[in-house]
Amino acid sequence: MAEYVWDKSHLPSRHVSVGPERAPHRSYYYAMGMTEEEIAQPLVGVATCWNEAAPCNIALSRQAQSVKKGVKEGFGTPREFTTITVTDGIAMGHQGMKSSLASRDAIADTVELTMRGHSYDAMVTLAGCDKSLPGMMMAMLRLNVPSVFIYGGSILPGKFQGRDVTVVDVFEAVGQHAAGNMSDEDLHALECVACPSAGACGGQFTANTMATVSEAIGLALPGSAGAPAPYEDRDRWAVASGRAVMELLKKNIRPRDIVTLKALENAAVVVGATGGSTNAGLHLPAMAHEAGIRFTMDDVAAIMRRTPYIADLKPGGKYVALDVHNVGGIPVIIKALLDAGLLHGDCMTVTGKTLAENHKDVVFPTDQDVIYPVSKAITPTGGVVGLKGNLAPDGAIVKVAGLKVQRFEGTALCFDCEEDAFAAVEQRAYKAGDVIVIRYEGPKGGPGMREMLSTTAAIYGQGMGEAVALITDGRFSGGTRGFCVGHVGPEAAVGGPIGLVKNGDKIIIDATTGTIEVVLSDEEMAKRRAEWKPRGTDYNAGALWKYAQLVGPAHLGAVTHPGGEAETHCYADI
Repeated sequence: MAEYVWDKSHLPSRHVSVGPERAPHRSYYYAMGMTEEEIAQPLVGVATCWNEAAPCNIALSRQAQSVKKGVKEGFGTPREFTTITVTDGIAMGHQGMKSSLASRDAIADTVELTMRGHSYDAMVTLAGCDKSLPGMMMAMLRLNVPSVFIYGGSILPGKFQGRDVTVVDVFEAVGQHAAGNMSDEDLHALECVACPSAGACGGQFTANTMATVSEAIGLALPGSAGAPAPYEDRDRWAVASGRAVMELLKKNIRPRDIVTLKALENAAVVVGATGGSTNAGLHLPAMAHEAGIRFTMDDVAAIMRRTPYIADLKPGGKYVALDVHNVGGIPVIIKALLDAGLLHGDCMTVTGKTLAENHKDVVFPTDQDVIYPVSKAITPTGGVVGLKGNLAPDGAIVKVAGLKVQRFEGTALCFDCEEDAFAAVEQRAYKAGDVIVIRYEGPKGGPGMREMLSTTAAIYGQGMGEAVALITDGRFSGGTRGFCVGHVGPEAAVGGPIGLVKNGDKIIIDATTGTIEVVLSDEEMAKRRAEWKPRGTDYNAGALWKYAQLVGPAHLGAVTHPGGEAETHCYADI
């Protein structure tokens, strides 16, 4: 194959590699062993969230080396760099979770700064943990240089007492143990086998939800998200992703050419169809914001409500990501939805072809019950729905996949932080019919909008998952199940109605009608609002203080800057 001759006159890297005045810059590249030919080629950022914090990230460095091979095969010069992650499974249930959502925006910011600072021309991003997937895709859209995303892969399921298990089983086992229904020995045996390999949590929790989105929205190669992290097949996809970004650079196909309003609608459809994480209601609006597109939690929820639920995945269903891979992967889900006319097939993707063209030869396997055709959907409406009412004027979101009861009427039991709620659950200081309210956990009020998996899993572990509801201005893990309503807005910290609720107030939640109401008169609400006073937090300096000053409301994606609509220049065109 003849070497491709690049014209760098319009590429960002001309600022660090072309002309006599850039001799000092080139001297740094020679110091790293680069050749004149490599310096003359496009410089391609290979951005990973590799670290030793958790299994979701531990395989990313290996895969990055394969991406670099693909970039070199396409006559580009890869420049590997890393950024942070905060891993939800380890941050869960304590103050560390306040750092989780903030890390999404820090990832996007640090990738942006690295790319801008070194004038790289294109990018391949690798991510494995919940917030790192949307964080990387947000950076791609913000910078708008030709880019490809690749998921680091899911973890293999663990085996315990003859059944597949995930980390969510361990969280729920804590509740079983507290209720006296699991021995110390069984709890220890379970924790030792639940997570047997590298990779992100195995159910259709947030990481696998956003990995599914990456293919459906067109930012990842079709089929690339499927293989578990330990599989060497992942490295083949990594090489292909490196090659693909060089083709995008030749054709000048950019992320904002791919992520249009129609592509965002496709993403919301696959979340609903797979019973995915409610966190998609945060991340899709945030991704849209980077591209200058208004796409709110209401938009996401409306699409998910009308989408048939066709993938029987944990936490509401039976199967994990490995099972999806074994029956053909995410392309099978996309094919089923395309065949039913539920996706915009004409959307551009990183292959340079449309979504429909990418999937025209996919054959739907009939000898499996992981993914159903739309004609035989598990339920006719999606696995995630939005709610609105006097308790959540800006909206709220709930995962109903696998939920037997979709209307709940009960009385409020209020807590002003998750720790207090978890302590009450551990002590069983609640009863059937309670609506547990956890507030002052929103983006500003937390700060950081914590997930509540420790609390919800403990409730399930105690056998009370169907007997109570839980509402919060914080978030839920993609692994949460039960009648758990998150993203209630406006949040308590800015005077939202959730902050005005008192113990004993009657609350009615109806996922079939999409409503969430506290049974109080307008006069009583106005009286309580007049008496309400703002609360401080213990985060009065540092990154979380800064985050609280900048972050916007959850229904708009909890974003921290004005977004693509406010741009007067695009990095890709500097």
